[in-house]
Order: sequence, then structure tokens, then C-alpha cells
Amino acid sequence: MTSKEIREAFLSFFKNKSHDIVPSAPVVVKDDPTLMFTNAGMNQFKEIFLGETLPKHTRVTDTQRCLRVSGKHNDLEEVGIDTYHHTLFEMLGNWSFGDYFKKEAIAWAWELLTEVYQLDQDRLYVTIFEGDEKEGLERDSEAYDLWKSHVAEDRILLGNKKDNFWEMGETGPCGPCSEIHYDMRSDEEREAIRGQQLVNADDPQVIEIWNLVFMQFNRLKSGKLEPLPAKHVDTGMGFERLVRAIQGKTSNYDTDVFQPIIQFIAERAGITYGADEKTDIAMRVLSDHIRAVSFAIADGQLPSNNKAGYVIRRILRRAVRYAYTFLGFKTPFINELVPLLAKQFEGVFDELIQQQSFVQKVVLEEEVSFLRTLTTGIQRFENYIAEHSAIEGDFAFELFDTYGFPIDLTGLLAREKGLRVDMEGFQRALQQQKERSRAATAIDTGDWVTVSNGDETEFVGYDYLEATTQLLKYRKVTSKGKQQYQLILSVTPFYAEGGGQVGDSGWLISDANEKVYITDTKKENALIVHFVNELPPVLEGDFKAVVDKHKRLDTESNHSATHLLHAALRQVLGDHVDQKGSLVSPDILRFDVSHFAKITPEEQKQVEDIVNAKIRENIALKEERQVPYQEAIATGVRALFGEKYGDYVRVITFDDVFSKELCGGTHVRSTGQIGFFKIISESAVAAGVRRIEAITGSKAAAVIREQFELVDKMRELMNNPKDFVSTVEKVLNENHELKKAMENHIREKSLQMKKELEAKVEQVDGVNFLSLIVDLPSADAVKTLAYALKGALDNAFVVLGAEIDGKPNLTVMISDDLAKARGWNAGAIVKDLAKDIQGGGGGQPFFATAGGKLVEGLPKAIARAKDFVK
Repeated sequence: MTSKEIREAFLSFFKNKSHDIVPSAPVVVKDDPTLMFTNAGMNQFKEIFLGETLPKHTRVTDTQRCLRVSGKHNDLEEVGIDTYHHTLFEMLGNWSFGDYFKKEAIAWAWELLTEVYQLDQDRLYVTIFEGDEKEGLERDSEAYDLWKSHVAEDRILLGNKKDNFWEMGETGPCGPCSEIHYDMRSDEEREAIRGQQLVNADDPQVIEIWNLVFMQFNRLKSGKLEPLPAKHVDTGMGFERLVRAIQGKTSNYDTDVFQPIIQFIAERAGITYGADEKTDIAMRVLSDHIRAVSFAIADGQLPSNNKAGYVIRRILRRAVRYAYTFLGFKTPFINELVPLLAKQFEGVFDELIQQQSFVQKVVLEEEVSFLRTLTTGIQRFENYIAEHSAIEGDFAFELFDTYGFPIDLTGLLAREKGLRVDMEGFQRALQQQKERSRAATAIDTGDWVTVSNGDETEFVGYDYLEATTQLLKYRKVTSKGKQQYQLILSVTPFYAEGGGQVGDSGWLISDANEKVYITDTKKENALIVHFVNELPPVLEGDFKAVVDKHKRLDTESNHSATHLLHAALRQVLGDHVDQKGSLVSPDILRFDVSHFAKITPEEQKQVEDIVNAKIRENIALKEERQVPYQEAIATGVRALFGEKYGDYVRVITFDDVFSKELCGGTHVRSTGQIGFFKIISESAVAAGVRRIEAITGSKAAAVIREQFELVDKMRELMNNPKDFVSTVEKVLNENHELKKAMENHIREKSLQMKKELEAKVEQVDGVNFLSLIVDLPSADAVKTLAYALKGALDNAFVVLGAEIDGKPNLTVMISDDLAKARGWNAGAIVKDLAKDIQGGGGGQPFFATAGGKLVEGLPKAIARAKDFVK
């Protein structure tokens, strides 16, 4: 069977078992603060398991793209080394939400594997939870008895809590699980060592392919387990491993999931896959990493220097390093894999083929950028070893952290130079970084405390800014030493942060008129969470939830303006323009779009004119709620890549032929409320993505007023000329001429000083030595003097000190031939002399400068200069 047939067979099997096939969620997570990426098939159903929402279907099946770059067996630096771990992988799953349980899950798993996929039963082993006395948990005898009807008892193995008790996190739904393992070894190897001995023993040929999780408990903050109201089934089967087992391969990378890409890489590199382990690893790295990077970009996560964006950049840079070091690709190549990958997943995950051009261009720009960084890092390494006899751990970590060098690349470069790398120091620095990162993101979350009965919050914020409500539950949260409380209300007008729009703030007012300020509102899975610094004095009874009206109205103006902006950009720049991110706050709107060129001032003006024309038209908002998703898409409404839409959506329209988008945010009732729209900046935010920042309403009016006031003040300073622009140009020209004349004067002074200084040159060991303090006003003037002396003197060694703007400055100039003959380095010398002025510096072997803090140290530095010549 091909991989495509294997995937289709899985989904068809469970569809015939009355499961609804649901689409994969984006790999980038947007409404769960505990996750950056979807790392398991259950993530998109988390709110159901938590009891925060009711399932639309009690039986579902899917193939979910997942991304893992940390944790057990999934360290990024290990991917590509072995045969069965990946960054991005598909997780095939079937789910029961309070419907069937262990009996059906086990029977169907065995039927699919042995009858549909026809896997060799003699190679299959299963595990069940052995129990845990400390937890008060008994052995999963029910699962054991069910498996006995399918497999021999000696193939049912007991697993400990670590392997066979699945938990979503430190708290939350959990339960025993039953793993299915497959032995891919040769008959000879199986006869020598029984497969039972190698299950869960990290043998690369005896691997877990499917995990059946039986969720029946909820773990509290205290560690206590309590039964869930309903029992669920959550299964996950690694698609790449399954394909390997069915196709009879010894490596996931030998299957048709990866081989088309690997063979393309091999052909372009002129290297045969399988000929050398180092190049094989490099090809596996590229074939794996392009998947993670491409789907993350397609789902809305651009490479950047922080959080999820940094993870994507790090994965891509690891691929570039391997391509550069082991496959000989010195120019961008990895982006060429995107079309091949997009075609492979067409009909499965169409997000990639729909954005193929954009994704490829982003990858290309990142490659170009990192290849420059890689070259800079290698030069940094060369400069470092010129002054050191070993590679210190801190420097190895700097190469890793700043320049993206894996430690093995640093080791390779070091061995070529006969140097040793301080691995202990590197590991120490790496561990310190991990601890800093954990500390920065550590959040201590308490259990929910129930106040009133009720499971769901009714959101009324589209229609009202006030509502009578009750407190359903709360919990305490501590982050970075700050303590807050999170509240869940029965009814709320507060909009939770989402779709780029910031969350509402306002007040919770009791019947006794006691006010608690709600600082922010966010969404966590299906919960609308209100943040407060203190709890209400009395928790029971009715409250009035009141949104900060002015903040909400300003935010709505900016949000509606982003819709008008998006439509105007497409009209001016072309249909290729797509939203790639946004921020809508009361003060400003920020809008990121796919476009591979600077948006010119003239284009910006056209966009502004279109948006402001629509504002003046005072177009009424057309809002449609609970529209079936496919029906909305059929009408031409714009949906954003990377967003997870439900079966029913909300459509926001300003003029049917101008702006029509899916959106969950709040908006003005008519465009006239926006008042005025003004772009204040345009810039590049990432490869192929431009960022526009703009203001509306009162904020725009204030900026315009400030600009007029500034122009009026400038007019007054220039005695209110009739032709203001010409007057300013005249002043600028005069200033330029004066500056030019002053520079000429300083240059002439430097050259005059040169003649005076030539008389003060000393002969020291065959060197024309000069070291003294000069009176010059700028570093450029000192540099001019130094180069003039170098041109006039053979074998020159010149050290000049100067006080510039109240701070000490040192300049070292050495004749090129002299620097080479004596092995002198001006950069190293000036760095040593700078100690006397409490500063530092550097430069080239023949010219270097340094600055400092201690002017009084200049004489000492100048006096010490002769020590380097003697």
C-alpha cells in the first residue's frame, strides 16, 4: 500500500464505524496559553475533555499534523539521527466523547491492523497499565481481558505509570492507556531475542505504532484523581511509523513519505543516499525539517526571534547548516523542496499548495539571511582562534545561540584546527539558558473553585456592554511573582482577546456597589477568562459586568478599519495580498500582509484614499451569525489561513462587493464612526511580509493637530516666510555648505598637524614610532591624521590619543608590511591599551580604535604604547 492509500484506509475504516471525519487543526496554536504548537491529536478536542464544551459529534476521526521539538525522544538536535523521530508528523486518531470505550477501541484497532492493513500478528505486542500503589490505581484488568480475545497472553505486557498512564499535563484529564508495538526485526534477530524484551526499550526496530488512551480521571492541583463525568477514548497512531511497518522498511525515511524528497535532494547534491551516514543524516534532516517549517508558515507562523517564530527559525537554520556543511549547498536550496512537498499533500492538507508561492519565498529569504549569518559566524570563529588555544564553552554556546552553529559543527571546525572544545562549559551554558527560559514562562495555576452551578459562559458582547451575571468559578494564578485571579462568569459582555483584537477591560460590580477591575479578558480553549488582581469581597449573588466603553469603541474603530484596509490593499496591490497577522488595540492598528516589495508612498496614499472614501460613505455593518461554514465560503467570503473555523461562522460585511470576511471580533455599526484613517508607518516584518501601522478617529485627529502645530512653530522660527518649503531647502543647503567647510577645515588642520608630528617620530628597533595625544575634535579627524602619517612613513607604528566630546579615544595605525612581518595586530594592541581608559575596541591588523570612560588614563595608555615595539 502507498502512504496515500494507508491514510485513506484509516479514515474510511472509522467512517464506516459511524465516525465523522474532521479536518486537521492548524499546527500553530492560538487560543491555548499552555501550547505553542499542536503536539498531539487530542489538542483540538482539549476543551471537550476538560468539560468546557459539549461535543458536536460523539465519534470523530482525523489525521492531525503535529509538531514536537522538545521532550522525550524529540530533541530537535536528535531528529534525523535515528530512523523514527520527527519534528512534524501526522497523528491518525479515532475519538469517542462519552460514547464507546475500551471494548470497541481495542477490537477496532486489532481489526484495522490485522485485517485491513494485514500486519503480521506474530510481530504485534500490546501493553496495559500495571497499576500504581502510590496513586491507589489498580491494574487495568478490563483492558487485559479484552486483549486476551485477540492476542496470546504472553504478548500482553504490563507497563508502568510512565509508559501506560497518559496525562495531558500536571493537571487535567488522564487515564490508563494501551500501546500497540510492532517488531520490525529480521526472523533471525527475533529468534535470538524475543520481542517482549525490547518493547519500550528504545530499540529502533521494535516501536510503538498506536496508543489507545482511556480517559476516565481528572487530576487536581493537589495530585488527587477524581472520576470524569464521562469516559472518553483518545487514540493516536504515528502515520510515518505505520507506513514503515506496512511497507516493511527499517526506517521511516525509507518509505514513500520521505523518499521522493530525499531522492530529489540526493540528485541535486550529486550524492547517493545510503552511501555515507553523514550525508544520509543531512538528507533526512532536510526532508523532515522542510515539513515542519512549511506547514508552520502556511498556518500563520512566520520565522522570528521570539517564541514560536524562533522555534521555526531554529528548525530551518538547522536544515541550512546540514545542507551547507554536509551536502555542499552554499547557496539557497531548501526552498526548492516546497513545491514537491505541497504536491505530496494535495488533497490532504491543501493549506500548503494554496500558499505554495508565499511559503517558498519566505523560506528562500530566511535561507539567504542565515547563509550570511553562517558566514559571519565562521569568520567569528576564525577571529576567535587567532587569540585562543582552545574553544571555551561560553564561546561555543555563543556560536550555537547567536549564529545557529550546532555543537558538532563547532567541534568539526575545532578539530580541523587541532583545538579542543570545552564541552562541559558548553553544556553548562546551555542548561543555564534552559533554566532561564523555564523560569520566564513558569506559571503556577491552581484548581478551579466552584462558586455557582453552570458550565458555559453566554457571550453577549456583540449587542451589549453591560450584563447581569454570576461568578461560576475562579482560580489563582501566579506568574513571574505576580498573583492574579481568573474568573468565569455565567454571562459576559467582555470580548476575549482573539483574531488580533485585544481583550476588553472594565468592572465587576456587586449589588453592594463593590467594584473589582477586570484588567484583561482572554480565551483559554472554550473558556472566556476574566483577569482580576483581587477577588470580590462576596463571591455569591448577582454582579453587573461593565465593559470600558471608550476603550471598546476605539478598538472597534480600528478593527473595522483593518477590514477596509485589507480590501483596499488587495485593490491597489493585487489579489495575492493576504492577511498574515494583526493587532487591534484602542490606540493603534497593526496589519501584516503578504507582499514582496515595499509599499510605496504613492500606493499608501491610494490605500488611504480608498479607506477614507469608504468611511465617508458611512456603510452600515452587515453582520451574519451562525452561518454554515461552507455556505459562507461559497459566497466568496475571505477566510484566513491558520485559523480553525467551526461548522458555523460569523460573517462581517462592509459593502458586499468591497469587504466580506469571517471574523469573531467586534465592529462599528457603520464606517462613519471610524472618523478618519491615517497610515503612520510601513515596514518589513519578515521575508515577504509587510507591516502597516495606522490610526483612526480621535488618535488620527490628534496626530494631524500635532503636525500642524509643528509646522506652525517652524514657520515662526523662520519668520513666517511665504514659500516655506523653499526657505527650509535654503537653510538645509546653507547648513550642508557650512558642515562641508568645517570638515575641510578639520582635514586641513589634520594635514598641517601631520607635518609637525613627523618631526617627533622616534626610531625604535627599525620602526618609525609615534605615540602622543592630539587636539582634534572628531574620530574622523584622528583617522585622517593616522592615515596621512601612514602614507608619509615607512614601517610606521602610530598611536594617537584624543579627547572627543569629553570621552577618551585611542587610535592605532601600523604599516601593512610591518604588521605582517612582526605579527602585530592593531586590534589586539588597542584592546590592551584601552584598559587604561576603562574601555574597549578593536579593528583590523593594521588599523583599530577604542573608546572609554576615563580621560585621565590617556597619558598612561600613550606611554605604554612603546612597550609593544621594544
